[in-house]
Amino acid sequence: MSKVEEFEELRPLLFSIAYRILSSVGEAEDAVQETWLRFDASATKPTSTKAFLSATVTRISIDVLRSARVRREEYVGPWFPEPLLSDPYQNPARSAELADSVSMAALLLLERLSPLERAVFVMREVFAFGFDEIAAAVGRSEAACRQLLVRARRHMEAGRPRFGADPQERQELATRFFDALKDGDVGGLQELLAADVQFVGDGGGKAPQLAKALVGAENVARVLGTVFPWLIRIDVTCEPHEVNGQPGAIFRDRDGKVLHALALDVLDGQIQTIRAVINPDKLGHIGPVADAWAIDRKLKQARRRSN
Repeated sequence: MSKVEEFEELRPLLFSIAYRILSSVGEAEDAVQETWLRFDASATKPTSTKAFLSATVTRISIDVLRSARVRREEYVGPWFPEPLLSDPYQNPARSAELADSVSMAALLLLERLSPLERAVFVMREVFAFGFDEIAAAVGRSEAACRQLLVRARRHMEAGRPRFGADPQERQELATRFFDALKDGDVGGLQELLAADVQFVGDGGGKAPQLAKALVGAENVARVLGTVFPWLIRIDVTCEPHEVNGQPGAIFRDRDGKVLHALALDVLDGQIQTIRAVINPDKLGHIGPVADAWAIDRKLKQARRRSN
């Protein structure tokens, strides 16, 4: 194969590694592109192209993450990963690890780790790289990488997300949730929510918030069941879609532009957490982004006219 063909064959893997380290679609794509530039400029052929490219994209991602940490510390309000609608890398032998590791809950847990711990954890636990390959990627000894993994596992185990074993059951519950949401069925919504359910939005100070963080089935059901039917009246559509490997939806305005993404954490037959990504800077990779402020004004006008 040519260099281009070799690279394109491995591109899905490289993106998946970078996204799990960075939690950003745009930054992951940039890391993959920089990896190609370095590979293309290399005069020597690596013994293993997969090992070389994986190590390169990991090193680039670590550097990017270190600078991104400063921006995240200054972020306005709750910070969530950029929503990923489909993971390009598929490996049937590791499908469970791949699905769980890309969830919003798992990526938020990874934020607790140092950049090196995160890279080692992703390479070993998710993609099953050998410690020799990991050591070459992060520039540490194999013994040091084993210690980094121990520390990373300790941090992750404390809050590791647990999801229902049956994806079909989760999807059926999500279908009922979005049907009740469209209908404004507050009682129906409340039945699907865990007693201590949380609704949290990431607007980054750049979009109107549906509400501040809500806790409790009654509060969440009342607010969602009141607001979303009004959004539908002003031609906002709800497009059920897997978001970060979990049930969710993309909301669009009347022109099909993206308003926000919603992701559901489901466990034991109930919705535990609802996360809304509203920050327009995190939605551009999905498609053209709606003017959330304009939609907010339309929503308020429609509600005033009804009173």
